Amino acid sequence: MSRFPHVHTPHWTHQWRRLQVRMNRWLNATSYNKKWLLLGSIIGVIAGLGAIVFYEALQLATYFFLQVLAGYRVPLPVSEGARVASASFARPWAIPLLASFGALVGAILVFAVAPEAEGHGTDAAIAAVHHNPRGVRMRAVIVKIIASALTIGSGGSGGREGPTGQISAGFGSFLARFLDLSPADARITVASGIGSGIGAIFGAPLGGAILATEILYRDDFEVEALLPSFIASIVGYAVWGSVEGFGPLFGYVGNYHLTSAMQLVWFALIGIIGGGVGLLYAKSFYGIAAFFSRLSLPRWIRPAIGGLLVGLIALVIPEVIGTGYGWIQAGLGPQLLHIPLWIVLVLPFARIATTGLSIGSGGSGGIFGPGMVIGAFVGAAVWRLLEPVVPSLGHDPAPYVIVGMMACFGSISRAPLAVMLMVAEMTGTLSLIVPAMLAVGLATLIVRRNDDTIYRSQLRSRAESPAHRILTGLPLLALVPVADAMARPRCVLRDIDGVAAQREQLAASGVSAAPVVDTEGRYLGVVTVRDLERSDTTTIDDTFSPIHQSVHLDVVLETLTSTPQTWAAVIDDQRHVVGTISISDIVRNYRRTMQSNVQRLSELGGSTGISEILVDESSPIVGKRLRDSAAPRGVLITAIERGRDILRPTGDTTVTAGDRLMALGSSDDLTLLRDMATAR
Repeated sequence: MSRFPHVHTPHWTHQWRRLQVRMNRWLNATSYNKKWLLLGSIIGVIAGLGAIVFYEALQLATYFFLQVLAGYRVPLPVSEGARVASASFARPWAIPLLASFGALVGAILVFAVAPEAEGHGTDAAIAAVHHNPRGVRMRAVIVKIIASALTIGSGGSGGREGPTGQISAGFGSFLARFLDLSPADARITVASGIGSGIGAIFGAPLGGAILATEILYRDDFEVEALLPSFIASIVGYAVWGSVEGFGPLFGYVGNYHLTSAMQLVWFALIGIIGGGVGLLYAKSFYGIAAFFSRLSLPRWIRPAIGGLLVGLIALVIPEVIGTGYGWIQAGLGPQLLHIPLWIVLVLPFARIATTGLSIGSGGSGGIFGPGMVIGAFVGAAVWRLLEPVVPSLGHDPAPYVIVGMMACFGSISRAPLAVMLMVAEMTGTLSLIVPAMLAVGLATLIVRRNDDTIYRSQLRSRAESPAHRILTGLPLLALVPVADAMARPRCVLRDIDGVAAQREQLAASGVSAAPVVDTEGRYLGVVTVRDLERSDTTTIDDTFSPIHQSVHLDVVLETLTSTPQTWAAVIDDQRHVVGTISISDIVRNYRRTMQSNVQRLSELGGSTGISEILVDESSPIVGKRLRDSAAPRGVLITAIERGRDILRPTGDTTVTAGDRLMALGSSDDLTLLRDMATAR
C-alpha cells in the first residue's frame, strides 16, 4: 500500500515505472532462454547475498550469546574452521536464560511486524509457490533474518536453510510484482529462489536446483523450474563462495568402496531405521506445535518457554544447541568414539524434541538442518553398536553417518533425490550413491506408506496444484486472449484528483474499487471506497496485479484464483488501462467458446462433441462419486463448474446439485449423460 497526497507524482517514481515498463516489455518479447538467463541470474545474486547476510548475522549472534555471555564454544564443520566444542559450560546458568531470551526477542519482532515469518519458513515459501507467489512481503524476509539469528544464535535448535530459502523466495516474489510476471513465471521465480538460497548456504548448488523442483510436491516434480533453478543456483553459489569459500561444508570425506553385496545389509538397516525416525520427527514436531498452539498464552511468550526448556536439556546434552553441523563433523571421523555412547543413541530423539520446542513453539529457524543432525546420528548409532561385533562394517563411521543423513531427511522431506545430492556435495563424495539409493529408497517407502511429510504445504502432485488444474481441466482458456473477454472499465481514477472527487466517481459508477492512473494515464494500482473513507489522502494498493491485454485467459484465471483479488485491470504496452477482467467475464467467455466449438463440431457432422450439462437436484447422480455414478464409459468429464469454482474432476469427486459438467464424448453418450443429469 502506498499513499499519494494531492500532488504530482515525483520524478523518480516516473523513472521507476518506466524501468518496469521497459523490462516487462523486453521479457514479453524475448526468448525463453534469454528471459530465464536474466531472471535466474538476478535471483541467484540475491540468493547468494542473502545467504551471506544471514550466515554472518547467525555467526555474530552465536558468538555474542554463547561464546561471550555463556562462555561456550560450539563446534564448527571443516568449511567454518573445524573447531571442537568447549569441554564444559563456563556459565551453565546462562544457557537456559539466553536461549529463552533470544527466542523471546525474536518472537516479539515476528508477531509485531511480520507474523508470517513464524516457524521454519520453508513451508511458507512452498505455500507461496502454490497459492500466491506474488504475495511474499519483503518485511517478512528482513524479520526472518533477525529473528532466526536470535533464536538459533542464542542456543535454539534450528537450521539456517529455512530463513535463507525464504529470503530468496521473498525476493523472487518482489521480482514477480515489479515485472508483472505471469503466474507461471512468478511460481518459477519463487521456487528457484528457494532452491538457490538453500543450495548456496549449504554449498550444494546441484542439490539446491533439484530441490526447487522436488520439494513442492510429495510425489511429483515441477519440471518447468529446473533450468531456471540451475542458473539461479550456480550464480548463488558463485556469490556465496566468493565470500565464504567454495569447499564442501564437511570437507572431502574419504572415498568409500563397496566390496561385497553383504555390506548393503547394514545400509538397508539404516534406511529402515531412518525412515521410522523421520516419521517420528514429523509427527513429534507437529505434535509439539499443536500443544503450544493450545496454550492460553500470548503467542510471543510460547517461544520463550520452548527456549527455556531447550536450554535446560542442553545442560545435560550440549549437542542440541544451535545448528549442530559441528557435531555432524565430529561424527564423520574418529571423534565419534569420544562422544559417550548414550549421547549418540539419545541425540536423534533429543534433537527431535528440542527442534519442536524451538521452532514448533513459534520460534524462527529451519528444520532441514536438525533433520540432518538426526539422520547423521542414526547412522552413527548403528555404526557404534555394530562395529565391535561386525568386523566387515569397517572402522570408518563416515559412510554410515552420510547415508543416515540422506535416508532420514530425504524420506520425510519427500525430496529423496535432492537431499541425496545435497549431502553428497556437502561431504565431497559420490562414492556412496549405491548404498544411499538402497537406504533412501527403503526409508522413502516407509514414509510413503504412512503418507506423511515434514513440509505440510506440499501438494501430492501437479494434479492438485491450482495452476495445473486450470491448464489441464480448462484447456480452451489457453486459446482466448484477455482482450476478447475483458469489459470496458466502469471507472478509472486519477491520482491527482482529491479524495472527495474520487469518492464521487466511485459512487456514480456503482463500484467499490477502481484502477487509478498517473498524469500520463499509466496504471498505478487500485483505490477502494474503504481506503478513501479511512484517510484524507489517496491510498493506492499497488499489490493488485494488472493483466496485459495479450495474455490468455488461463493466465488471468490463475492470477485471480491465487490472490485475494476478484478482478484485475487490463493494460497495454504503455500500462494504460484498456479494460477490466473478472472471473464472471472469464466464465461467460468460456461458455461462449465451448458453445462455438460444439457448434463447429456439429457442423462438421462428426459423432463426437463437447457439451455443458447442468445437474438437477433430482438427478440420481447427485451425492455420488463420479466413479460410482454409472456415467457412460465413453464420456470424459474435463471440468466441473461449481459456483465460482472450477474443479478438475477425479473419480473420487462427488457430484452436487447445480454442478455444470464439461463433458467430451460421442453424441449418444452425451445425450445419455444429459438424461441422467436432468433425471429424464
